[in-house]
Amino acid sequence: MTSRTVVLVGLGWLIVAMAIGAAGIVPSLPAPPLVLFTLTLAVLVAGWLLAGFRTWLATIDVRWLVGLHLTRFVGFYFLYLYRRGELPYAFAVPGGWGDIAVATLAAALLVWGPPRDRRRRTAYIAWNVLGLADILLVVVTAARLATTDPASMVALLRLPLSLLPTFLVPLIIACHGVLGLRLARRDPATR
Repeated sequence: MTSRTVVLVGLGWLIVAMAIGAAGIVPSLPAPPLVLFTLTLAVLVAGWLLAGFRTWLATIDVRWLVGLHLTRFVGFYFLYLYRRGELPYAFAVPGGWGDIAVATLAAALLVWGPPRDRRRRTAYIAWNVLGLADILLVVVTAARLATTDPASMVALLRLPLSLLPTFLVPLIIACHGVLGLRLARRDPATR
């Protein structure tokens, strides 16, 4: 499988997610955490079962996988929506600042270079653990708030934030899983 194929499949998925958001269908989908984890599982299973995709995931420069996390600067938008009263503090502020921190650290790793030596590899692993913990905390918080006060999380059910459970967060969580496996290997050629 080539990078072009992966990008085209990803763009197709993004277009479908945008169409679902634009059509207002997201609120009638199963609960967002269920959608999110189903999509995450689909990506991980595809990476396990499809030999070409598995090879692509095992050989792509890990900096491309880390680069995906620059999208987590969306945390600034969470803070903006909190100030406008469209997202609750419990979600927007911790989630926003957490995502901003993870994105900033991702940018620093990208500038520092690939994880070729022990220090860099340790930094990448620490960042990956922190980033996964942050995104899972954000998902759990969103699910809890959507259950106790559904109106407080309605912004996540319409564009542009509907792309989080239907596209971006599944990619981010799957990416953390792939990075964890890649960084656990000792062979520098696979990193």
